Amino acid sequence: MQDTPSPEQLLQAVARYLRDEAGPALARGGDSARAYQARVAANMLDIAGRQLAHSPEAEAAELVRLQALLVGDPGGLRALNQRLADRLQDGSLAADHPGLADHLWMTTLAKLAVDQPGYDTYRRITDAAPDKD
Repeated sequence: MQDTPSPEQLLQAVARYLRDEAGPALARGGDSARAYQARVAANMLDIAGRQLAHSPEAEAAELVRLQALLVGDPGGLRALNQRLADRLQDGSLAADHPGLADHLWMTTLAKLAVDQPGYDTYRRITDAAPDKD
């Protein structure tokens, strides 16, 4: 076990520095291009932190859903996602297959939790979720 700060805390600290200190200082100095790059870098660090926090649980749940949809198909997450795409494309799995729409929706929400947690529709849906703490 590692002591603090955790990787997530380190990413947050660097992102906060870039967003709150370096970026504004560059902008005040007239270097708007580098200020923009600092904001982009901070956003990238935020995404990496959310991936560390959310991906293990989200990927495990996605794998369970894929295994239920593709009963008998072996493989890990990447292989099963490819198999799902192949089966949808060749018609061996119908678009109205039970559980498919729910799987795709849950996968989309998990991706939004990492990539765009501030997205208005995502926030509205997750704020209304009954199991939300």
